[in-house]
Amino acid sequence: MTGKALRRGWTTGACATAATKSALYALLGADFIDPVTITLPKGETPAFALAHEDRGPDWALAGIIKDAGDDPDVTHGALVSARVARGEPGSGIVFHAGDGVGMVTRPGLPIDVGEPAINPVPRSMMQQVALESAETFGVSPDFSITIGVRDGARLAEKTWNPRLGIVGGLSILGTTGIVVPYSCSAWIHSIHRGIDVARAMGLSHVVGSTGDRSEQAARARLGLREEAYLDMGDFVGGMLKYLRQHPVETVTIAGGFAKISKLAQGALDLHSARGTVDLETLAQMVLAAGGGDELATVTRAANTANEALQHARDAGIPLGNLVAEAARKTAQHVLRGGAAVSILVVDRRGAIVGEAGL
Repeated sequence: MTGKALRRGWTTGACATAATKSALYALLGADFIDPVTITLPKGETPAFALAHEDRGPDWALAGIIKDAGDDPDVTHGALVSARVARGEPGSGIVFHAGDGVGMVTRPGLPIDVGEPAINPVPRSMMQQVALESAETFGVSPDFSITIGVRDGARLAEKTWNPRLGIVGGLSILGTTGIVVPYSCSAWIHSIHRGIDVARAMGLSHVVGSTGDRSEQAARARLGLREEAYLDMGDFVGGMLKYLRQHPVETVTIAGGFAKISKLAQGALDLHSARGTVDLETLAQMVLAAGGGDELATVTRAANTANEALQHARDAGIPLGNLVAEAARKTAQHVLRGGAAVSILVVDRRGAIVGEAGL
């Protein structure tokens, strides 16, 4: 896609809101609105084409295919549906989880335990279209709104939801209604919610891992509860900055040697596209540890960071520990004190080859 602007998409919350509006019109005596236009939190007014519609004597259902634009979103192409029915007088607007939408079972999320996993902004957007529809048709705003996502339970297995205690399906997400391609906002949002759940459960120690191999090594070493482990990915900065505002007593960062080397050099986004390991920095560490000029030269000429690590290990230089300690200082600087920080460095086989603060 070089030279081509990436196409934005729409959140599940925006799709659910549009489906709700169209279904409400059908319920209240008009036709389904197709395409249906909604107003997003920042004033944008996108239009959505219906992919499915159905109704009975006291209910109506509309469905919209989610278009995530050029973002690699797990819910791209999913059918998001809203089934609406009149509620008892005075009942207000009540949300339910349909097929493919999860239920909240753990504290710490912005939705109470026992509620469908429909986040506050999508709820507010749907409440607004319900109030507007009630006013348009001159009825009381008492509605039952059931949101579903086709195949959502299977899709949820590819998300953080099971770890966050959201069972049975996906969350209905979105703060702006817009999916910005490759912003990774959903991933960072999940890290934050994982921290919230851990804090709400009284956990004092959380672990951010760059991938499955490093997480498994941390689990074997630390033996903490399931809720303590955060799938941090490359977003160590997003995790640490949130922990600075929402602290815990202890933070462990676990990752492969190359990624932790980037953290040691001050990088807070560890993705390969956002920078490479500085082999000169590793060479200087080798020299400072007594490795000698020859080993430093070999380190500078290494094809990969892991090759440099192997040369150092063969020479008896604890480069993994040196990198871990430097990474620990970077994390401490971001956290600005208050939390104990430890680092675990793992190799490609998942063995711990460096640590600091443990």
